[in-house]
Amino acid sequence: MSDLPPPPHAYRGSAVLHAVLAAVILVIAAISGGSFARALLVALAYFVVATAWSWFRFRQRETRAAAKLADRKSETQ
Repeated sequence: MSDLPPPPHAYRGSAVLHAVLAAVILVIAAISGGSFARALLVALAYFVVATAWSWFRFRQRETRAAAKLADRKSETQ
């Protein structure tokens, strides 16, 4: 687990990052002459899976941090 503090808008930031990367998939498909419909499906699948994974991991991190804080509070009482 990282000792770095979480970003101020972790959920929004990860969604924006993955949206930009999905757009890059579409741009690469357009430049290379690939099927736009197929690239759109791949980009959409990438966005959904990657964003869901990021949000899942952020939620796990928040849950662990809350549990750790609760353990520290119970030890001091």
